[in-house]
Amino acid sequence: MKYRKFGNLGFEVSALGFGTMRFPLTPGSTGDADVDEQQAIDMMRKAIDGGVNYIDTAYIYHSGNSEKVIAKALRDGYREKVRLADKSPVWMIKSPDDFDRLLKTQLERLETEYIDLYMLHSITRDSWQDILRFGLLEKMEQKKAQGVIGHIGFSFHDDYDVFVKTLDGYDKWEYCMLQMNYAGLEHQATLKGLQLAASRGLGIIVMEPLLGGKLVNLPPAAAAELSGEKSPAEWALDYLWGLPEVGVVVSGMSSEEQVAQNLEYAARSSVGMLSDSEIAMLMRVAEKYRDNTLIPCTECGYCLPCPAGIRIPSILEAYNRRFTLGFEHALNKYQESQVSAKECTACGECEQNCPQHIKVSELMPMIGSKF
Repeated sequence: MKYRKFGNLGFEVSALGFGTMRFPLTPGSTGDADVDEQQAIDMMRKAIDGGVNYIDTAYIYHSGNSEKVIAKALRDGYREKVRLADKSPVWMIKSPDDFDRLLKTQLERLETEYIDLYMLHSITRDSWQDILRFGLLEKMEQKKAQGVIGHIGFSFHDDYDVFVKTLDGYDKWEYCMLQMNYAGLEHQATLKGLQLAASRGLGIIVMEPLLGGKLVNLPPAAAAELSGEKSPAEWALDYLWGLPEVGVVVSGMSSEEQVAQNLEYAARSSVGMLSDSEIAMLMRVAEKYRDNTLIPCTECGYCLPCPAGIRIPSILEAYNRRFTLGFEHALNKYQESQVSAKECTACGECEQNCPQHIKVSELMPMIGSKF
């Protein structure tokens, strides 16, 4: 494993971090809460044994089961080998007391007395106002002084101007988590945001390096632009590891094979590892990817559960597949939902939580008519 400086915090993080949003599910599962616990535990311990020292979760991942599975994986001395990161669901906080209640639940689920890295989850233009209204920055400082959390940070899902406002709005940020991949350098905080945060001494955590697997299973036109012997996943990860500002790249792994492959890739990683011609090649792949992807869904599942029972990520991916893999592939994906897109009531709950700000209620009637 290679280790990298984490801002000005005085410790190093493994190049590869373990994200727990995409744990494997039990066969025949009907929801993301049905985690295959033993497989997930085995995967996490394999990663830690391989040198991973950063574990990332959130209150909502797998409907709370992510935190419970992590607790079991970190028994038997594994807790002391990692820095554990968790997130406070800002959108669920309607009073200052909610912050305390949610954090208490997280500590109980994780079976720990402290969380090394605690973030305000998914800051946006709107949620920043709630953070100020409910005094959440002061709450974070209080918990840090009590030793309940180690360091204060945030994860981010909005435009660059909001990112600058967030950085400028609080002078005690220690690190941040950004969505970043070679196909989306001008999306959300952007490459400029990454560089700005690093210039202020913040540790940088990168999420969605593979866009929820989209950069592994590329549209044929984009895949045709790839050259060399590396897999699509390795190219995507290497681009990020090549950036000097990046601390840890968090991958949401779903199988032991993915853990083994990512450990191998991380062992070969280094700053500046790609040549100018290789970066130029990836930019051509990115252009083809964007040309062949109509809806930027990463299948993160933040939009679930849908009150109407629609599996929204499957529906959106099905629509994309009509244009990349053909109607038969698209129809198979569409049928995973079992509930038609036409059943959407346009309640807007999913749109409030979507990190990509997709207008789901506008898309569903149109997609339903196509299938």
